Amino acid sequence: MKTDFDALLVVSFGGPEGMEDVIPFLENVLRGRNVPRERMLQVARHYELFGGVSPINQQNRNLIAALEKELEQHGPRLPIYWGNRNWHPLLPETLQRMADDGVRNALAFVTSAYSSYSSCRQYLQNISDAQVAVGPEAPRVEKLRVFYKHPLFIEANVDHIRAALSQLEEPGAAHLVFTAHSIPESMAANCDYASQLGHTGALIAREFPNEKWHLVYQSRSGSPMQPWLGPDVCDHLRALRNEGVTSVVIAPIGFVSDHMEVVYDLDVEARWVADEIGMKMVRAATAGTHPAFVRMIRELIVERVNDEVPANLCAPDCCRIS
Repeated sequence: MKTDFDALLVVSFGGPEGMEDVIPFLENVLRGRNVPRERMLQVARHYELFGGVSPINQQNRNLIAALEKELEQHGPRLPIYWGNRNWHPLLPETLQRMADDGVRNALAFVTSAYSSYSSCRQYLQNISDAQVAVGPEAPRVEKLRVFYKHPLFIEANVDHIRAALSQLEEPGAAHLVFTAHSIPESMAANCDYASQLGHTGALIAREFPNEKWHLVYQSRSGSPMQPWLGPDVCDHLRALRNEGVTSVVIAPIGFVSDHMEVVYDLDVEARWVADEIGMKMVRAATAGTHPAFVRMIRELIVERVNDEVPANLCAPDCCRIS
């Protein structure tokens, strides 16, 4: 398969891999944001429960390994590089290595399915800043499109939800609770994030005879005076229990791999709430390295290589921060 692109860049959020990384990592995440240090230290304690290790970096390594096999077998045979927003390997380091290797024209797969400032536009800015840091030898980088409704992304999530439902004695009685990272309502007003999540949820839910599903949010931060998307997942669990619901499957469809927000906010906090109110809760896996998700990434590459989608699908003023 002939292509003018000579590499694939996997771009992700990044995460610490030991307690000594946690504070520097969080300082990177919060730089330029008016977040009290006490709040940062509170979040750091979440990482302590896991030895300071976020699951996201290893999940990205696993995804890259699976994708390398997929491209080796089916093409296009592109070398894969990996750069993060907030922790090593950082994007400027990776783009410098790409430049040193002679890469000139790369595609970028960003590990987010949706459109918003935090999940799309900010990554584009991160890539641009890294190119400036590297200088004129930095490769051109073109981001692959968002994929929230791609059939293979839906398939991966459906399979993981089926596996979660199979752990319940009465799967037909369970409610499906789809979660995504909350964002400020002011940010949501300038992007399609919430509507895309609703679209994804509807596509997944139609694969199940049980139509009892809800889209909720998790992991909000910032001032309590600022409105964020809701309802919160823990509040929603309590409301469901008050309605007589006794079992749920929580599916973090807003994430493509496990972040600390998944393993702490769902596997610790939401589970604590479920146990407290007497509700059976099973958490579905994120897309991760599901074979359908890996195939999807290759399809996104192939459609761009074959000029089947325009180079820029976004309006110039889309996904502004406020």
